[in-house]
Amino acid sequence: MVGAYGLKNKRELWKAESELRKYRTNARDIQASLRLGDARAMEQVRSMVGRLSRYGILSEKATADDILALNVQSFLERRLQTFVMRKGLARTPGMARQMIVHGHISVADRKITIPGYKVLKVEEDSVSYAPNSPFTNELHPMRIVGEKKEGDKGQQAAEKKEDA
Repeated sequence: MVGAYGLKNKRELWKAESELRKYRTNARDIQASLRLGDARAMEQVRSMVGRLSRYGILSEKATADDILALNVQSFLERRLQTFVMRKGLARTPGMARQMIVHGHISVADRKITIPGYKVLKVEEDSVSYAPNSPFTNELHPMRIVGEKKEGDKGQQAAEKKEDA
């Protein structure tokens, strides 16, 4: 998982696991309170689900059981580093990490230099190149927007044969 998500070291994975563990422990405690008939427990579930739905990890209609079903990938998918790569602003997780650290990425018109920043659901569409970054230039050699993807190699080869 460290390589797939471009994590710097295992500590970043452990942080995500720790966050998941915290939510799952709270959900188990709340479920026990619900069984005992605690009136505040339902409010606590709504609060926790609301927090997770703001980050896009769960839907707004989720329950405590849905919190218990979460896995560490759910949290790693919300990292800015993963978003930059999935959105096509960078080719690899390593490139995404470097672009973020060097200040080439902005979220909601704010330059973010933390690869582990958790992207809110409302901020998903606002992840882009920073306005003062050289990557805003369409002709930048490292920019991949507008290029043909590597999966199109077969199509590129067919086009070359037709031209010849």
